[in-house]
Amino acid sequence: MRRRLLIFGPDAAPPSLVFRELRDKLPNFSRLVERSLHGPLRSCDPPITVPAWMCMMTGREPGELGLYGFRQRREGSYTGVSIANSRMVRSPRVWDIIGAEGYRSFVMGVPPSYPPTPLRGWMISCMLTPGPHSSYAYPPTLKEEVRRLVGDMIFDVEFRSEDRPRVMREVFEMTRQHAKVALHMARSKPWDLFVYVEIGLDRIQHAFWKYMDRRHPRHQPHPEFGKAIPRYYMLLDEVLGALIREAGEETAIMVVSDHGAKAMKGAFAINDWLAEQGYLKLKGDVKPGTRLEDAPVDWGETIAWGWGGYYARIFINLEGREPRGCVSREEYEDVRRELARKLESIRGPGGERWRNVVLYPEEVYSRVEGSPPDLMVYFDDLSWRSAGTMGYETPYLPENDTGPDDAVHDYEGIFILRLPGGGRGEVECSIYDIAPTVLKYFGVEPPEGLKGTPLI
Repeated sequence: MRRRLLIFGPDAAPPSLVFRELRDKLPNFSRLVERSLHGPLRSCDPPITVPAWMCMMTGREPGELGLYGFRQRREGSYTGVSIANSRMVRSPRVWDIIGAEGYRSFVMGVPPSYPPTPLRGWMISCMLTPGPHSSYAYPPTLKEEVRRLVGDMIFDVEFRSEDRPRVMREVFEMTRQHAKVALHMARSKPWDLFVYVEIGLDRIQHAFWKYMDRRHPRHQPHPEFGKAIPRYYMLLDEVLGALIREAGEETAIMVVSDHGAKAMKGAFAINDWLAEQGYLKLKGDVKPGTRLEDAPVDWGETIAWGWGGYYARIFINLEGREPRGCVSREEYEDVRRELARKLESIRGPGGERWRNVVLYPEEVYSRVEGSPPDLMVYFDDLSWRSAGTMGYETPYLPENDTGPDDAVHDYEGIFILRLPGGGRGEVECSIYDIAPTVLKYFGVEPPEGLKGTPLI
């Protein structure tokens, strides 16, 4: 019997919504759960879209991949960055591994997959694609097939905007377009592995969480915006149902999310805090909202600086590594440990205790490649975002510093697996278990050193 596996990946789907709060509105998800292995899926550290999807599809840690977020630090630069792309991933993905055994794959929207990489099958790249005029498909002729079907491909929307009606309209439009392409490919190509990641869920949650969640610190009731997230899940449920019907009963169905989501309580201006503590030195005053690259930083006297995002990346100004490094190799570990202790002890704006997590990359990962931060920090268990801009009266910002954002990421996504031969019940799993599970399903020997274990 021909083995086939369809993987549907709603980015940032949390167990709380899919398995509990919205379950009655999601008949296809609910029926699938009842017939499947299912449960929470622990993401990687950090639990963000890049690197999480590649950790899932390679079975490798962020340190091994050298991917620590969408932005990568340019070695030897204080402010230089590059954006993650597919060429940075040197480990084979599951479709590469099974492709060597003759299996064909269709892959769409898995970050980072721009530019698209050759595979035995077909690929449409992800939200990091610059636009519809880019070379976003493999083989290249697939682009014309997609264009004839839906016109210009939509890869992402600008979701950090006060124009919420536009955001809602564009996210739904993008997802309906993606679904049309996915169903066309499911029907028209002889695939064995089908992987479709939908970024729209992440975008709608970031833009509308405070309208849905009554416990959100900035909750705003709204007759339309409050329905945006539930309505979007109902659209995803329709898409899932269509994909399941197209795949058929003899095809294994997997639904996975790379991380979860929850209310964002605020943003913590890490560079203002570092300046207050004497780690970051300035030559003059800065206006509120000043980016680090525009600030008058005295790099020769600065001990550490930070990056914003859903977690904080802290870099130490190490002698011999940075252009004007002032922390000697001998001092480095003492400075890092001292800084970690202070970061762990940061409290909330009212003096309340925070659950801060400070990670050392070399302790979290089996191997550390690329340009990792010296410390990784989750403020209040990820409930507070890290703000990289500076110049504020207080480091505690009630809103995100780079545009409206109502949600942060959470540690747990979802896992659902329906096998043709049965198997149901609750399981707990890791993001690293997915690649070994896929390979075992196809009867393919995994490469050496994969972190996870098969779930079947």
